[in-house]
Amino acid sequence: MVARVTTVAFQGIEAVPVDVQAHIAPGFPALVLVGLPDKAVRESGERVRAALTASGLGLPPKRITINLAPADLPKEGSHYDLPIALALMGALGAIPQDALDGYMALGELGLDGRIAHVGGVLPAAMAASARGMGIVCPTASGPEAAWAGEEIDIIAADSLIALANHLTGHQLQARPKPGRQLAAPGDLPDLVDVRGQAVARRALEVAAAGGHNLLMIGPPGAGKSMLAARLPSILPPLSPRELLDVSMIQSIAGELANGALSDRRPFRAPHHSASMAALVGGGLKVRPGEASLAHNGVLFLDELPEFAPSVLDSLRQPLESGETVIARANARVAYPSRFQLVAAMNPCKCGMAGTPGHICKRGPACAADYQARLSGPFLDRIDIRIDLPAVSAADMIAPSAPPESSAEVARRVAGARQRQAERYASAGHPQIWTNAAAPSAVIEKLVAPDRESQSLLLQAAERFNLSARAYHRVLKVARTLADLSASDKVARPHIAEALSYRLNFGAA
Repeated sequence: MVARVTTVAFQGIEAVPVDVQAHIAPGFPALVLVGLPDKAVRESGERVRAALTASGLGLPPKRITINLAPADLPKEGSHYDLPIALALMGALGAIPQDALDGYMALGELGLDGRIAHVGGVLPAAMAASARGMGIVCPTASGPEAAWAGEEIDIIAADSLIALANHLTGHQLQARPKPGRQLAAPGDLPDLVDVRGQAVARRALEVAAAGGHNLLMIGPPGAGKSMLAARLPSILPPLSPRELLDVSMIQSIAGELANGALSDRRPFRAPHHSASMAALVGGGLKVRPGEASLAHNGVLFLDELPEFAPSVLDSLRQPLESGETVIARANARVAYPSRFQLVAAMNPCKCGMAGTPGHICKRGPACAADYQARLSGPFLDRIDIRIDLPAVSAADMIAPSAPPESSAEVARRVAGARQRQAERYASAGHPQIWTNAAAPSAVIEKLVAPDRESQSLLLQAAERFNLSARAYHRVLKVARTLADLSASDKVARPHIAEALSYRLNFGAA
């Protein structure tokens, strides 16, 4: 007799059903796992044996075979512990064999029979709900699974004994409630702390309003990192659809704290020593990288030229398509990666090129060599580039009017984003929410620059040799500037300001 329990294997954020089959037969005592298990899955046999013994159910001295079907699909992770244990319990008669029909199960077992939290519960619950099934998971993962919908049946238990009692009707477990962490308005760094840098504040607001990529260039201490850290405080909270997309990636990566979802946009800031696999994803198990973990949020790269050139160029695909595709000999995985890139860099290796009163000891070649570490195709994907002058101590001490707070700027950003969402929805593109995400054909149709604006664009394109991509990105920034000013039409001043942001760092 074969006992069966359904679980999942993860391919990107997609949960693929896996049939766990347990068979107990006479023969030399052994526990054999088949079906392309990785090391973590192969070790589950010992964890399951100990957990069942601690729960008062020892395995018989027979040949036990566990098959993970389909057999040609690689199985990775510790979440197979619980379905293997449940399949064995069904084969031994400890629970009815049909008790878990219509359920997916996943969880890691401790040696004492406790069920520990695992990553990927939210995608698994979404997959179970789409197939009309319920889900069995650890208690710590219950609030995460509850986000899959009110109609899905969830059994969340903290031990094998508690789960067996529920399945046999002796002690039922309560259905968990969705966990959520609401972003408090005052617990983020505020723009009111930034002195001066009016141009940078304006560029940051434009970038936030349209979801545009931003590059800040300035000497050490100019406030580049300070401004970037305050970008989340002016971004609108995640919509319900964005919240689920972000949380599914975080769930796969095991980064959902206590199973609670947050409506705050991700802000990822990897160190410049990060590898290509760390930034775009990959590795032995093809995990999501920083680019995917920043989906619907911000990816901040400080000291941009210090990143390996090949690592930066690996971002070109997700910057253009909003998706990271990782191809291996035995796997092809795609992760959503529509993030807003914000980068900061010094103008040269010594950091002070262009600063009044400073003479670079390395000469003009210092800045040229340093900036040459960034490829033209990579820079071509950055919409806004600004130069930040140094802020002196006198600027900090001198009294001035108090700067705007993040709350004031956030209101304008929210209004501009609302106008964008309504415009694209009325144009038949409800999946587009920001100007930066609009395809070239759509933005050309919606901007429709007048004759004066077209003349200015033509002059800039001929003088600075703008690429087709650069031309469309100028149109996107100009459309955002018009949205911030509540203008239905893109006028010449909007085009001129968009061009000024584009030409601050070369003419690409």
